[in-house]
Formats: sequence, C-alpha cells, structure tokens
Amino acid sequence: MYENPLAYLAGLEGLALLRSFTGEHGRDFVEARLAELRELLDDEALADAAVEVARVGTVDGYRIWSPTYDGPNAAFDIDEPLIGEMVDGIRAETALDAACGTGRMAALLAGRGHRVLGVDSSPDMLARARQRVPGGEFRLGELTRLPVADDAVDLVVCSLALTHVPDLRPVMAEFARVLRPGGHLLTSDVHPERVALGAVPPVRLPDGRPGRLESHRHSAGDYLRAALGAGFEVRRCEEPVIPAPERPETEDGQPAPARELGPWELWPWCLADLVPEAAQAARAGMPAEIIWQFRLTGP
Repeated sequence: MYENPLAYLAGLEGLALLRSFTGEHGRDFVEARLAELRELLDDEALADAAVEVARVGTVDGYRIWSPTYDGPNAAFDIDEPLIGEMVDGIRAETALDAACGTGRMAALLAGRGHRVLGVDSSPDMLARARQRVPGGEFRLGELTRLPVADDAVDLVVCSLALTHVPDLRPVMAEFARVLRPGGHLLTSDVHPERVALGAVPPVRLPDGRPGRLESHRHSAGDYLRAALGAGFEVRRCEEPVIPAPERPETEDGQPAPARELGPWELWPWCLADLVPEAAQAARAGMPAEIIWQFRLTGP
C-alpha cells in the first residue's frame, strides 16, 4: 500500500468540492478549497512524505494489537450501546461471539445471562478473552469454518470483524448453519464510507515497518445479499453518525493552527487537521458504523 499524505489531503479537498457542486456550500467555500489545494501542492513538507505500508493478515495483526486493543477504541463506544439494546430484546440462551477478540461482546452477553461461546482466529486475543470471561467457552477457529455444531446457538454476535473478510457469503452461511431457526444475528462494522476514507487499523511490524490489517469495503447491499441468501430476514439496521468535533480556537478567537503531519500511526485522522474545513465538509453526515440485526427464518 502506498500512503501519500498529499494525495489524501487532495482527496478530502475533492470530496468537499463535490459537496459544493451539489449546493451544500457556496462560492467563497469553493474558492477557499481551490486556494488551499494549490498551497498543498506547493508544500515541500508534503512532497516526500509518502510511506509504503504492508498488508497484514488478521492473525499476525491481532497478535501485535492484542495488548492495546481494548482501549482507547472509539468504535466500542458506538456499537456497544446499540448491540446491548438489541440483545436486551432477545431471551437469554446460548450465544456465540464470533471473532470474539478479547471477549468484549462475550462479557456483554454473559452479563445479560447468556451462556457464551467465543470463537476467534487469534490465540493471543483468545487468551485475553478467557481471562475476561472465565465462565465462557472459547475456541480457536475461522469465521468461514466455525468449530460449532449445526443448530447449536440461539444468538450470534459478530463485532468489528467482517471488514476483514473478502466475501461475506460463506460467513453468513456459517452463521446460518450454527443458528437454530428463529435465532438472531447481530453484526457491527466500520461503515464502508469510513473504510473508504482510510479507517483501517494500523500496526507496527516487529521490524518497525508500518502495516495495516487486511480490510475490505462492504456496501449495505453486500451485507443484505449475503444475509438474505443464507436465509436471514432483516429486523433492524442502524448507521450511527458521530458529530464532528469542534475545532479549538486560540485566545483571539481564530481557529487554532493545524498540527503537523504527525506520526504515521495517527494517519489519516491527524492529516485531516491540516485541512479542517475540507475534512468537515467531506465527512458531514457520514455514518461511523453499520449495525445489523437479522433473524434466521424457519425451515
């Protein structure tokens, strides 16, 4: 992967200008964006700042990420309230936390009285899940080949994992296989629009090279086609939006100076601070996650 901060900033300016083209902003905004884009193109600090980034598989990536995965992670604050609300409407029985990670959702399920089974492909994450939910049962396995018997569970929860899967269809088929008829499936993922803006987890490889976990952008239609094809029906879909943070001001009331390029680990979000107006316009109304509730139809 070739990550060029100048290209990213130009992309944000372009998205902001497209919003302007459809009437969301006026002439002054457009002229400011074009002027800012010219300044970016002339900025020598951006000219040679590009970085080559490795694609990292989930097993290796989560081995690196597991010690710090649990926080701070803003994505947790988005999906946990909604998933919890959905779980509250489902009778406590046997639940599978698929791609359980460190057991975040397993703990939520256990706290609501479910008998919990967790599956993950990362031994390092499973070790933390076992410590977190000592009453649960945790197994090593892949989403496409779950080590779970047919018709064994009443509820499947899969949080922030399906973006790592290239094809949703075999995973949805596995969820349908292990669920009893009438069972529920709850999924949460980074929204495809956010993935397109660079919301892909970063890791530092043992040799210091930058890497990002293998990620894929699935549209709402991709989720629907895979789920309906596996025998699910849609019960609920949420696309929560995070309000844009206010830009801090200096004592004279002017916007505070943007930060410099910042460390690679904070790309692309710290890059957006260099073009705050364009970034805010590009992201306006953009959902942070996509959260589904499906129900498996009867035979």
